[in-house]
Amino acid sequence: MTEILCNELPALFQKVADKFMEKKEELCEMDAAMGDGDLGLTMSKGFSALPDIIKANCSDDIGMTLVKSGMKMASVVPSTMGTLMSSGIMNGGMALKGRTAIDASSLALYIRGFADGIQKRGKCKRGDRTILDAMLSAADKAEAVLSGNPEATLQGVMNAAVEGAKEGVEATKEMVPVFGKAAVFAAKAKGVPDQGATAAFYMLSGMQAYIDGTS
Repeated sequence: MTEILCNELPALFQKVADKFMEKKEELCEMDAAMGDGDLGLTMSKGFSALPDIIKANCSDDIGMTLVKSGMKMASVVPSTMGTLMSSGIMNGGMALKGRTAIDASSLALYIRGFADGIQKRGKCKRGDRTILDAMLSAADKAEAVLSGNPEATLQGVMNAAVEGAKEGVEATKEMVPVFGKAAVFAAKAKGVPDQGATAAFYMLSGMQAYIDGTS
């Protein structure tokens, strides 16, 4: 696979939805220890709705398709994490405005745009122990692959992003939470990965499964 067209986006995000359905209970358990306990429900509900939302908004401009779809998704999951994910999709889409497909370079742009969208909306920064720690690490790795090899494949960029997200999740084990209910339970965070960062890793892993054709 060298690129993803607009009519293929529903299948791409269905893989993400499948991943969140698989990990729903795990994410809820992680969130219950540090937050509201509904993270798995939010992720599975939002991304399960996204394929049909994209089908209803698909156009030649894949960037604007993502922007419009992210806006619609926000109303499906009007929670903090739902809003952050939707903002990521919208901002990632803006980075691809005018493009008709997602190739290797576009994927890196989307991931960076997604991370920037979360940072703007959440007013967070690297090291705050949030989803952003995984997404920024993913964006860094994706861009590094292209910088080292401009001919890098779509799969190569995706694999690097997933590896980066995994490293970002691991790094959160040594961070102290500063936002929301997690900050109240900061003493319990030591050695435990952040649930939002873990959700980002699963989202990117779902995209990876679609690109490399695995289940």
